[in-house]
Order: sequence, then structure tokens, then C-alpha cells
Amino acid sequence: MQRPRIARRRHTDSRIFAELAVVMMLLLSTTAANASIDATVESAIRPLAAALSAFVFYPLPLFGHEVPWIVLWLAVAATFFTLYLGFVNLRGFALAVRLVRGDYHDPTAPGEISHFKAVATAVSGTVGIGNIGGVAVAITIGGPGAAFWLVVAGFLSMSTKLVECTLGVKYRRENPDGSVSGGPMYYLEHLLRRRNLPRAGRALGSVYAACLVVGCLGIGNMFQSNQAYVQFVTITGGESSFFVDKGWLFGIAIATLVGFVIIGGIRSIAAVAGRIVPFMASLYVISAVTIILFSAAEIPNAIALIVGNALSLESATGGMVGAMIVGFQRALFSNEAGLGSASIAHSAVQTEHPASEGLVSLLEPFIDTVVICTLSSLVIVVTAFPAGLMDQGLEGIALTSAAFAHHVSWAPYPLAVAALLFAFSTSVAWAYYGLKAWTYLFSEHPLSAYLFKFVFCAALALGCMIQLNAVLDFSDAMIFLIALPNILALYFFAPEVKRDVAEFMAAVNAGSIRDYRAEERERQLSTVYQDGAEVRELP
Repeated sequence: MQRPRIARRRHTDSRIFAELAVVMMLLLSTTAANASIDATVESAIRPLAAALSAFVFYPLPLFGHEVPWIVLWLAVAATFFTLYLGFVNLRGFALAVRLVRGDYHDPTAPGEISHFKAVATAVSGTVGIGNIGGVAVAITIGGPGAAFWLVVAGFLSMSTKLVECTLGVKYRRENPDGSVSGGPMYYLEHLLRRRNLPRAGRALGSVYAACLVVGCLGIGNMFQSNQAYVQFVTITGGESSFFVDKGWLFGIAIATLVGFVIIGGIRSIAAVAGRIVPFMASLYVISAVTIILFSAAEIPNAIALIVGNALSLESATGGMVGAMIVGFQRALFSNEAGLGSASIAHSAVQTEHPASEGLVSLLEPFIDTVVICTLSSLVIVVTAFPAGLMDQGLEGIALTSAAFAHHVSWAPYPLAVAALLFAFSTSVAWAYYGLKAWTYLFSEHPLSAYLFKFVFCAALALGCMIQLNAVLDFSDAMIFLIALPNILALYFFAPEVKRDVAEFMAAVNAGSIRDYRAEERERQLSTVYQDGAEVRELP
């Protein structure tokens, strides 16, 4: 009796989205005709964005260098949790892999998606344009040594991610329709509620959610669509491309694609992420490794250059401290450990053991930072430095693209495709983050959700048409501002998380947690087949 209702609901969702898409096209065509809107918005937002950015990224002196206090805040937390949890990022890594491949996946447990789909969705939200272009900027500013500290920061960030994702699952809420809602706004509320401060808890959760709603329209929306448009123009002819002056058309296309994915909620988002993430990661990894192998003779020199610059007391780029600051900043901005955003996706997992998803989340900074960012770094160091590309005034993704093209002229094309997929998948994941923050503030009512999805898709299209640097700066500052209450909460919850993780790992080692994959293997081994038919089970 449930299937007809589900089918009707999906049909209604598609119809409503199609109607909203028509409205969006009309609004955007009006916007395209009046390009001065970006100047108006820019002038209105710029003072507020400048003030907020000045606070969030306020530089503090450190051994003769300046580092934003928010970077120190995140780096200290990552180091603390790694030590406090006894290097769980090493001890729990193998178990995390077993969890992702489905060894302990209980299909009857509360939640909506598997461990694999949860981490795929979270990875899609962190792996973006910054993994390609941002790494190039970090090496340009901090020197080759930034690559070394980027890996160190990624390793430490794994522990922070475990803490926030464990809490995201533990304090999530189950909705009447079977869906779940979780994330920092819920465990922040619980932190104060159990201290007899329910109103303060709700207020703190609301502040976090409001910042996330505003922030998601920048870091996971307009910036991604804008960079995707730039890459699309590049691979379709550059300045001679048919789309060079048709940002509105590309914007509507990407907004429509994202809209049809997010309209189905986390199940649809996770299904798409589960397919796109392995493909785009494999595409980029294979492409990067191929380019690195073309410069295999330079690998020993590159490693020596990276380590030497990372540990050098003095250099043109600031020596060890300068490389460390830039490396940590790029890694923490890339994997977003400490912001709490990824815990929203992880909280949708099917499990009765919150610590299990915390362990799974260890893989997220590992993939994002230790693997993909490291490969980007090596491509630049083994190619751009020996070939003299660092002296040609290139920066960001243009430098990475030039490094790819140095050996294979058409190599920038698969790079651009990977960048497009990175941007698309990031937008899809951040749409879910923003949606859950929105429904926390207002309601889980379908109309409320439709309104947010419409605004999100409209902003995606807008990002391809006008330059709103002030809006992007403001949203970036809002996103990193939420790390302040989130990290504070993680410190308070740390003993609880440590206990939960220890108990779960002990239960796994004792055989108390059901291993569904092992049971399936045993069932297959104990069954005798004859002529393709199952005839009996061995005792």
C-alpha cells in the first residue's frame, strides 16, 4: 500500500520542481538583462563582509609570521583530538575500511543510507576546486614544503572529523516519515539542554544553522558553479567558445541538474555521490599519477625539495613556519574538519552505533587531503618546478593545468572534466547541508524544503552570471565562524566520544557486533549447488 504513495510523492516533487525551474528561468533572464545588480549587491554587502572577514581571519603573530586565528583554532583542536584519542586515525583506519565495505552494515538499523554512501556524500562536499587550484596557490605562497605540512594537517584532521561525526549520529533526530536530521545544531542544542539551558541550546543551534544556510550559498554554491563555468568554457574553446558570454545558459543547466538530484533528498544525493565520487576520484588520481610518472626521474629531487623546504629554518617563502602555516591552512580549508558540516551527511547513516560512523569519517580527510591534495602537490613539484612554470605568472588551477599539459597537450581536458565533477558534487552535498540547517530553523514541512531548494538552485545559476566577491567573502567568513562553537562543543563531548569509540572497537574485537559480510560468505561456502540450483546446506 505504500508504493503508490511514494510514486505519487516523487511525481509531485518533480512537478513542483519543474514549475519552480520555470520561475527561476524567468527571474534569471531578467537578472541577465540587468547586469548592474552585481554592483548594487557588491556595494551593499562589501562593508559587512570586510568587517566579518577581518574578525574571522584576524592574523596572530607566530614566530615572526602571521596566521589567522581560525587556522590555529582548528589546528590545535586536530592535534588535541589525535593525542587524546590515542592516534585513533591510525588504530581505527582498518576498521573504517571494513565498515565502508559493508562488513557491519545492518539494513534494519535506523537511518537512510549505507556507510559507503554517507562517506561518499561527505567526500563529495569536501573534494572541490580547491583540491586542484587551492593546492597550487598554497605551494606558490608557501613553497614546496607546504605539501609536507598539508599531509600532516590532513592526518591530524581525521581525529576531529571522527569526533564531530560520532556526535552527529548520536544526537540526530528521527522524523515521522522515517528520515533523519542531524549535525552540529542538534548536538550544540543538546550540550546546553542537558545543563538545564534549553532555550540557550536552541539559540546556539539556530545561530549555527543560520550561519550554515548563508555560508552554503557561497562555498558550496556560487563559487562552485562559477569555477565550473570557467572550466566548461576552457574545454569548449576558451575565448572562442560558444558559451563564453552565455553564463546564464550554463547556470540554468547546472542548476537544473543539481535540482533534479536534491529534490529526492539524501537518498537521491547519496545514490549520485556513490557513483560520481569513485569515478571522479579515479579519473583525477589516474591522471595525476600518469603525469607524475612522466617525470619519474624528478621524484627523488621533488621529495627532497618538499622535505627540505618543510624543515628549513629559512627560505624565500618563509621556511618551516611559513610552509607549515600555508600547508595547514590549505588542508583545514579543504577537508573542513572542525566546521561540523560533514556530520550532517554522516548522520543519515543506517547504524545503531554512532562510533561506527565516526570511524568511517576518518577516511574523508584521508581521501580529500592525504591522497588528492598530495597528488596535486606532486604534479606541481615534479613538473612545474623543473620546467620553469613557476616563473610564468601562473596561479591556481591555471598552474595545475599547465603542469598537466607540459607532458600531454590534451591532459588539461580530463583535468577540467574532473574539476567540473568536483564542483557539481560539492554543490549537491552542500545543498543537503544547507537544507538540514534550513529545516532546523523553520520546519521539516515539504514546502519549506522546496523553498530552500529553489533558492539554492537560483543562486547556483546566478553564480555563473555575475561576480559577487563580497557575497563569497561574507559566506566564507560565516562558514568558518561556526568552527568556534563547534570546536568548543567537541572539547566538552570528547570524553563521551572517547568512551563510545573504545566500547565499539572492543565489541568488534570481541565478536559482539554482527559481521553481516562474514555471515554471507559462510552461507555461500556452506551451500552446495548442482546444475546452478541450491540443493542443500552443509551442517
